[in-house]
Amino acid sequence: MSTVLKPKPMMKARGARTEGPSAWMVVPALVFFVTFAVVPLLGVVFLSFTNWNGLGAITWAGLESWQTALTDSVTMNALVVTLKIMVFSLLVQVPISLLLGVFTAGGQRYRAVLAVLYFVPLLLSSAAVAIAFKALLDPNFGMGPGLGIPALAQNWLGNPDLVLFVVIFVIAWQFVPFHTLIYQGGVRQIPASFYEAAQIDGAGRMQQFFHITLPQLKYTIITSSTLMVLGSLAYFDLIFILTAGGPGYATRLLPLHMYLTGFRANDMGAASALGVILVVIGLGLALILQRLGGRNRSASQLEGA
Repeated sequence: MSTVLKPKPMMKARGARTEGPSAWMVVPALVFFVTFAVVPLLGVVFLSFTNWNGLGAITWAGLESWQTALTDSVTMNALVVTLKIMVFSLLVQVPISLLLGVFTAGGQRYRAVLAVLYFVPLLLSSAAVAIAFKALLDPNFGMGPGLGIPALAQNWLGNPDLVLFVVIFVIAWQFVPFHTLIYQGGVRQIPASFYEAAQIDGAGRMQQFFHITLPQLKYTIITSSTLMVLGSLAYFDLIFILTAGGPGYATRLLPLHMYLTGFRANDMGAASALGVILVVIGLGLALILQRLGGRNRSASQLEGA
């Protein structure tokens, strides 16, 4: 019998380049991140220990700016307002965007047409949205007097008991389409065989939603919720134009309070301290939400299905 000689595997030479992208490819992004994120953040941390009015000389103040920021009752109120907007935004936007995302993920043509209408607010800037709603909600010349409906002719933006809910509604109107798009993409990645097997077993639409769709959207929900939470720490232009933080301090959330402290009160030290607090809160909440996804967050959603 003739023996078949198997070719010996070739040994890689020492120093030979391995296949795959080079680590040098991340250098441009790393330089960009350090230049426009890390360096400005370090500058803000430094300014938080100084006294500066934005024009004159910068003087060292130690913890004075931090003491001013943390002992101010307006800062505590801004933290509470920010927390309220964060919580209510999650409670409103998550279920609405999730249901709309599941609905628009269907293959029917009318759903595609409705999806286009849902995504129109994504084309508008926050400033344009704020100006439009400010005009519509005007108690004298807005939607209520124009339509002759007394119930709508209220001072929506001047009533401290109503203005926060109006702001949350406007925020949801603008950003629900974005999160709907995220959920739509997540639903379309779920294999159709899951639903076919469930139909064979006699599962209805509601059972399929709670036992297939929701579990498979676990990481999508965490990602969307993280964006909502971090977005609630960055709302500025919409609220600044819509209410300017009023009436009183009813809608003066932390980013707006930081701006007014720095550029209206001319206290850049305290404003920088507020900026550092914002960064710390944002990083902490982002880490907590990512931890909710488990240790292996990058694992496929299909595992264990």
